[in-house]
Amino acid sequence: MRTKVAIPMLVISKMSREQFTEVLGGIFENAPWVAQGAWEHRPFKTRKQLHDKMLDIVRQASPDTITDLFRGHPDLATRLEVTEYSAAEQQGAGLNQLTQEEFDRFAAYNREYTEKFGFPFIMAVKGKSKNEIMLAMKIRVHHSEQEERETALGEIGKITGFRLEDLLEA
Repeated sequence: MRTKVAIPMLVISKMSREQFTEVLGGIFENAPWVAQGAWEHRPFKTRKQLHDKMLDIVRQASPDTITDLFRGHPDLATRLEVTEYSAAEQQGAGLNQLTQEEFDRFAAYNREYTEKFGFPFIMAVKGKSKNEIMLAMKIRVHHSEQEERETALGEIGKITGFRLEDLLEA
């Protein structure tokens, strides 16, 4: 979801809790609680300061809440409806133009990954090709659960950083 004009940080910091959540609630996929928690730490001078606080809120959440955050992400290359942010990101990586064979391979990797870890494969796909994404899926399915939880959190940090970059002034 791209705006034509980036929102100034001063405007973000002066928003009501409801406005703040409306504008930033989708930055973390299906997890408006992150924006709601960040609102209490206003004002934010920079986009980075806001992003760091949002990531802190996630890291301080319970393991079950973090798992729920992971589960709020769609499978990559899914044909199901996804959020506007996810649709744009996946389209940018060409995941909306897969052949049936490619789609079937992604579906198989998604199933294998989800069966092992209990949440979907999460990757910041901006600037990545479908082949790079598929290779990452092949590699990461062999991670330990702890290693993959850390990797998934790191990828969420990248995804949300890109989203804030598109939405807000520096």
